[in-house]
Amino acid sequence: MTPTLEILRTGPLAVVQDLGRSGLAHLGVGPSGAADRRSHTLANRLVANPDDRATVEVTFGGLTARVRGGNLDIAVTGADTDPTVNGIMFGTNSIHHVRDGQVISLGTPRAGLRTYLAVRGGICVTPVLGSRSYDVMSAIGPLPLQAGDVLPIGDHTHDYPELDQAPVAAITTEAVELLAIPGPRDDWFVDPDILVHTDWVASDRSDRVGMRLVGRPLRHREPDRQLPSEGATRGAIQVPPNGLPVILGPDHPVTGGYPVIGVLTDEDIDKAAQVRPGQHVRLHWARPRRAG
Repeated sequence: MTPTLEILRTGPLAVVQDLGRSGLAHLGVGPSGAADRRSHTLANRLVANPDDRATVEVTFGGLTARVRGGNLDIAVTGADTDPTVNGIMFGTNSIHHVRDGQVISLGTPRAGLRTYLAVRGGICVTPVLGSRSYDVMSAIGPLPLQAGDVLPIGDHTHDYPELDQAPVAAITTEAVELLAIPGPRDDWFVDPDILVHTDWVASDRSDRVGMRLVGRPLRHREPDRQLPSEGATRGAIQVPPNGLPVILGPDHPVTGGYPVIGVLTDEDIDKAAQVRPGQHVRLHWARPRRAG
């Protein structure tokens, strides 16, 4: 009998994610995928899965699941939720053996926003357009998890996990520092350096589509100027007419009509995925902005 995971409780949001679906933008389908790719990949590597195996992405903790039909090796990474098995705590960023009938529980993280639960063999729900990721904007992919869902587990490789635990820097509750490359439309603003001179706060209206920032608004040089829709990418910092930046996340639209003042560096895209509402964000130019 193949083991499964029975979902007992989900918390605010729990979705299955892999590394996303690429190459479909011409069909209007975005990439989606794990918001914090680094934590997703680490969880898979701890249980000897290929990087693209699906995990469960849990936003703000609260997931509870029971193992059915056999034993499983699991790993939990990302925001530290003090994970337990049958009430006994085990370490984040480590591999743990769970027996048939035991219950895995994730609490509320003290810092960070998203936690990843990987199972040796991967979460093996039916792919949609080549990916097991759920896109919250388009509703493409396996639906968000609900109590009573039963997740099948895939076949695991013959490789055995090489690490019991991985050293990972703790996620901070302090202001998060993010590097951005100047964008293609930074000259559309009266003073684009306001972006890097403002102490921004992540809005509670943020989600996997984008992180909205609250602070000193940027001023458009020509407020009535229209921008034809351009291709959008994860980490792009769009500025709508209200002047408050939005950092696009994994479920961003394929195109956008707001000017892009900058783009996060690839490494800091994953860091941004752990910023929680109310947390302060400071942006810095990764290289000098061209004069304009």
